[in-house]
Formats: sequence, C-alpha cells, structure tokens
Amino acid sequence: MRRCAACAAGIEGEWDRCPLCGAQLFGHPSPDPLPSVPLRFSRRRLLRILVLVSLALIALSFVVQLWLGHRPSQFGAERSVWLGVCTMWLVTLMAVRGRRHLARGTLQLVVVISLVCTYWDYLTGWNSWSLSFAVPIVCACAIVALAILEQTVRHEAGEHVVYGSLTAGLGIVPIVFLLLGWVTTPIPSAICVAVALLTLAMLFVERGGEMRHEFGKRLHL
Repeated sequence: MRRCAACAAGIEGEWDRCPLCGAQLFGHPSPDPLPSVPLRFSRRRLLRILVLVSLALIALSFVVQLWLGHRPSQFGAERSVWLGVCTMWLVTLMAVRGRRHLARGTLQLVVVISLVCTYWDYLTGWNSWSLSFAVPIVCACAIVALAILEQTVRHEAGEHVVYGSLTAGLGIVPIVFLLLGWVTTPIPSAICVAVALLTLAMLFVERGGEMRHEFGKRLHL
C-alpha cells in the first residue's frame, strides 16, 4: 500500500498522488478496492450516429467550398472540416479504447491539431484560415463527439462534470479569437460557441442534478 507523508494515510489503488492533498505517494501500489465499472454502449448505434454526422459535415464542407470559391484568403475552409471529422472519430476511439483520461486526451488532441494548422498557415503566408476555420471547426467537432458519447455511452456522474467543463473550455477558444479580431470570417467561431452552449444546456437539462451534486462533492460545498 502506498502512503502519503503529508496526510500520514495509506492509499489503496493505482494512485500516483494523494487524492486528499495531491502530494507524491511512496511505497508499492495495492489493488484498487473499488470494482471497475465496465464501459457500456451500443457499438452499432454509436457508429451509425458518427457516420451520419460525418457525412453531413463532409457534404457541408463541399457546399462551403463552392460558396467561397478558390480565393486564397479563404484557403483551408474545406480541409478544416475534414480535420474536424478526423478529430471527432479520434475522440470517440479514445473513449472506446480507454476512457480513463478522455478529457485530457481530447484537450491534447485539439491543441496539437490547432498548433499544426496554425504553423501550416504561417508557412503558407498567413491567410488566417487556421484561426478562422481550422481551430473553431476542430473544437466544434470535438464537442460534437463528446455530445455523441454522452448520449450513447453510459458514464458515471463524475464523467458528466468533466465533459461539461471540457465543453465549456473548448467553446471559449473561438470567443477569444472573435474578441481579438483575429478571424476573417466569424461564422465558424460563432457556430462553435453555439454548439458549446447547446451541449452544455443539454447536459444541465438531462444530468443537472448529478452534475450539481458532483460539483458540490468535489468543491466541498
């Protein structure tokens, strides 16, 4: 059993840091006393929803590209949607294969894709397509993936709090771009913010009681 020097308490399970004070634990880990809750979901339903949403987004990307034409200032509108679809599938794959660090993995995935697109935009002469299209679309698709998982995969109450916080965080990013005037087309950023707010509203309506209870427990309120 691992022990915390600050709390002078023994900690069972695979903890690296003390769940009470956050200090580093010492000793050898012991088996977790709590049972592992299996991941329950309908694979067919999840794949059907993902395929339909992906096809809709891909069709929308062609419509947007036809509307914008081939102007250099709008470079990257179509491929940004494809990046968003890939992000959505990767987030779902992370949840299905190992949901333990889904929030952290989703955030890292969005940050990496956003940085790559921004650097790509910089190398091609900086047409602002990364901030106008890529980052908001990737954030919005990550939020959509989390919303799909919320509806199709059974989670504990703590997972709802994590999803809600992550959704709010991803939705705030395009707001910063809009306020600072870094975008040439505000529509993708506005859509991302709307998707984040809608997802948060759905979470509070369907799981509001559980989320309030979990927030109170974690914040000691």
